[in-house]
Amino acid sequence: MKTIDVIGIGNALVDQEFEVSDAFLQQHRLEKGMMALIEEDDQNKLITELSKLGELKKQCGGGSAANSLVAFAQFGGKAFYCCKVADDEAGKFYRQDLEQVGIRTNLERQQNPGTTGRCLVMVTPDAERTMRTHLGITADLSTEELDEEAIAAASYLYIEGYLITSQIAREAIKRAKQVARENGTKLVMTCSDPAMVKYFQDGIEEILDGGVDLMFCNREEAELLTGESDAEAAAKALLKHADTVAITLGKEGALVVDQKQQVYIPGVPVKAIDTNGAGDMFAGAMLYGLTQGMSLADAGRLASHAAAELVTEFGARLSKERQQQLMQRLF
Repeated sequence: MKTIDVIGIGNALVDQEFEVSDAFLQQHRLEKGMMALIEEDDQNKLITELSKLGELKKQCGGGSAANSLVAFAQFGGKAFYCCKVADDEAGKFYRQDLEQVGIRTNLERQQNPGTTGRCLVMVTPDAERTMRTHLGITADLSTEELDEEAIAAASYLYIEGYLITSQIAREAIKRAKQVARENGTKLVMTCSDPAMVKYFQDGIEEILDGGVDLMFCNREEAELLTGESDAEAAAKALLKHADTVAITLGKEGALVVDQKQQVYIPGVPVKAIDTNGAGDMFAGAMLYGLTQGMSLADAGRLASHAAAELVTEFGARLSKERQQQLMQRLF
């Protein structure tokens, strides 16, 4: 019996979000729209500069896979998260934050010295997000943080693309995939960020080795990974690695394909103020739809509307109430 809908493995980061101008990014030589890893001292210096611009807009537990699982759990799914935090204030905040939305974790038995990871999210007036991340102790996520019983008990294993920057995390992914395959747990992966494909493509290909059941990426990631120049061609190329491919297209919606059909999911017209977490929300909502027996079209429709709702406010999460209201409107 599968007692968990989705188990995720990914980074544990406390997200801190700020509003910035394009001039600020240029002044500090920050490549717009990309995530990059930085050292703790450099991150603290950047925080000092950001604090001069005004107050922190939002803080919450984050990480790509965690964001997706929060969305999934708030729709009503049963979720579990394998991650790593330090025994510091940020780590305690992170654990309590996930528990409050109903996500079970492996954190109860952890008492790790060190620093919990943190991600600075800088949002420009065009709603684009640029991120600078100090991984802290999550950089050492390993097979020790895997809950193999939970993986075996899950319907889906969701793997975060950001993990590929760490060799020991890649070993954890390999082991998690093995346990999943031995127990009939379906494999899902997300590229997470164009930078992962651009600079760590071998790591993405390592996750895809042997194939996955479902793959999430945006248009830029798909085209970088395949060398194709349009989303449809990229999707067809990715079907060599995944049974189902979901490519988000920003305000144009999404394209979902499998071996039998190609489904175009229309975009939802909204005024976007912050795109941080939109792809994570899309994945979490679509996974919820699929675990509830929805068709690709209906699951994609839910995902598209949830992502559109998210970008109308700051932060990578919606409230549980807004998600439940969205479900009622659509279905």
